[in-house]
Amino acid sequence: MTPEQIAQTAGWIAAQAEESGALPWFAGGHLDPWDHVQAAMGLLVAGRRDEAERAYAWSRSAQRPDGSWAAKYEQGVVADDRPDANFTAYIAVGLWHHWLVTGDADFAGENWLMVEAAVEAARATQRPDGAFAWRPDEPIALVTGTASVAFSLRCAARLAGVVGADRPEWSAAADGAAEALRRPEIFEAKPHSMDWYYPLLGGQLPADEAERRLAEEWDTFVVPGLGVRCVTPNPWVTGAETCEFVLALDAYGRRDDALRIFADMQHLRDDDGSYWTGFEFETRERWPIERTTWTAATVLLAHDALHGVTGGSGLFRPMETA
Repeated sequence: MTPEQIAQTAGWIAAQAEESGALPWFAGGHLDPWDHVQAAMGLLVAGRRDEAERAYAWSRSAQRPDGSWAAKYEQGVVADDRPDANFTAYIAVGLWHHWLVTGDADFAGENWLMVEAAVEAARATQRPDGAFAWRPDEPIALVTGTASVAFSLRCAARLAGVVGADRPEWSAAADGAAEALRRPEIFEAKPHSMDWYYPLLGGQLPADEAERRLAEEWDTFVVPGLGVRCVTPNPWVTGAETCEFVLALDAYGRRDDALRIFADMQHLRDDDGSYWTGFEFETRERWPIERTTWTAATVLLAHDALHGVTGGSGLFRPMETA
């Protein structure tokens, strides 16, 4: 991507924001807390710090007394009030990323209580087997959710050091989740590519295990020239999942593969710098008919990882190299 393309994509994301700083899927659409944070990170790597920080201000204002957020908002109104551990914990990734990019310890301190409350709310959902329950009313565990919460906890533990706190229990909880991820039988089976690559984000598996995992499902999910399938039954590649997979490849040093697959998904780019959510490659149609902030943001994050534009480019690599 050229600097002009990056600026155009970030400008499109910013144009979808609500007055409150909230970043919905698209202007007038709904918001979920995870994708809101992802969009904020995309803005930051493209140099739109003010808009990113306004997004975190919205997160502070919308956080509930128990540390969680609702799963879904529409124009600032709660549309699904159930908490989601993965959605809640991801704020720690966003704030750790902000510190990596800016080095602004004061901003980390201003948001620390929000992160601490969110992490404790998510940690309360950890089951005895180490996995994280999806929701309090649905105690099933999902591979993607558990891997994401574990990564969030590791980011939160690092952020704790920035603000002069010490939270070894957060790293311990992440270690327990990493062990759980080696026991697929305890998770609800899903046909999603995310269940394949999410344990790799953040370098959470040993390199040899990661390579075996990549080899096992490569031909199932990678569609040459187009990107990565979202789910196995459908002939459908999606931009955000493709770029997350690029981040997973980058985490394990598979740069050539990452660069090629990142280039493959650029067919989803629109003339205004936005990105379509997905493409059905049998009918040759874009589907769904939407362009989403979180897809565009994940493209920007993948580009940053591949080209080292900001100090946050190593976010999804093993923590010792981040």
